[in-house]
Amino acid sequence: MEYRSRQAQLQRTGPAALARTLAWLRLCAISGQSLAVFFCALWMHLAIPLLPLLIGIGALAIFSVFAAWRLTQPAPMREWETIVHVAADTLVLGYLLYFTGGASNPFIMLLLVPIALSAAALSVTAVLTIATLAGVAYLTLLVWYVPLPEPPQDAFIGGIALYIAGMGVNFVISALLLGFFINTLARTLRVQQMEVQRIRERALRDEGILAIATQAAGAAHELNTPLSTMRTLLPELRRDHAQDQALGEDLTLLQDQVDRCRTILREMVAFGKAQLSQEPERFTVLRFIHGCLERFQLLRPEAELTLDIHEDTSLIVLRTPPGLRHALINLLNNAVDASSLKQSNAVSLTVRQQGGWLELVVRDHGPGFDEDADIALGLSQKLTGLGIGLALAEATAERLDGELIADNYDDGAQMCLRLPLAVVEARDTVTPGAFR
Repeated sequence: MEYRSRQAQLQRTGPAALARTLAWLRLCAISGQSLAVFFCALWMHLAIPLLPLLIGIGALAIFSVFAAWRLTQPAPMREWETIVHVAADTLVLGYLLYFTGGASNPFIMLLLVPIALSAAALSVTAVLTIATLAGVAYLTLLVWYVPLPEPPQDAFIGGIALYIAGMGVNFVISALLLGFFINTLARTLRVQQMEVQRIRERALRDEGILAIATQAAGAAHELNTPLSTMRTLLPELRRDHAQDQALGEDLTLLQDQVDRCRTILREMVAFGKAQLSQEPERFTVLRFIHGCLERFQLLRPEAELTLDIHEDTSLIVLRTPPGLRHALINLLNNAVDASSLKQSNAVSLTVRQQGGWLELVVRDHGPGFDEDADIALGLSQKLTGLGIGLALAEATAERLDGELIADNYDDGAQMCLRLPLAVVEARDTVTPGAFR
């Protein structure tokens, strides 16, 4: 996974990004060189070698087709391939400059453009290689070249003015190319840095969740012995105090709570096994939601829950990972806690399909989120609980390529768990009631 992530980042910011930039530049160069050649030959009537120049431009066009085909291939673009692309561009540019004055041509400075672009995307060794190629081409054109012919006497500009005009055009082209494409590469690098920062934050959060899970597993193992002891002693206490009705009721309640704790421990073990097997459960949305609500009502019997689910949405078959049920229950539990801050137990759950997304919207009637502060999903202002429910729900959403969105509304706050149907939906044909 880490290797594939690194390869994807290189495709966005490394040799592949530079190759795509060069592909666009190559198209611009073919168009600009063609216009310049025909302008000088037909408009200014300069006696330049038209056929060799068109052969060079044609060769660059053929290479651009090959480069565009290479970019469509799934194999990652390697650094040495990008150097070959730059070398081909430099060779063609040097060939064209050889027939148009060599180093005396003001467009000789275009040899610096590949160096500037490669400096933002390639290694130091690759940049030095490209700089050496450009330097050799420049030194060669200082010695060997075909001089530019003198413009006709009736031309609208003289020889000196022609050189100055060429320098001006070269400056404009270089400024536009460097400004636009280097800005594009720099923006891509900034996006990569933000992605790296986000991955680092997720890793820290997941590390904390893993530590809590480890402690929970140890606690579950240690709690099994005292729970078994209490489960053994409670029936004996009830028999010994059968005449005390009030105490008997308390002992019955206590035994029910012990049985509930044992059930929770068994569910934790089953959940862990399901996570290790990575086998998702298959339920319709309706059955999945009802299963979550039954468990939630056992945990929070005082909650006044309102469910809103469309019939078409309820028949969607889900491949639900084990963590999704716990994520939804955590959101409902937090909603009840928020509503209780304003002396209410009312919460609502809306299940809907929006385009290619399945949305689970939990609303409360509490004070809402603080408008003056950013909504931090991993933090909780509650006075009770462990404060990790939202962090666990957000982690589950991210594992499923979804998102958890927090927002305020008129009478409280809402949490929207959005999941892509392409990930969680089982692509099977189902008849109504088949999974209920």
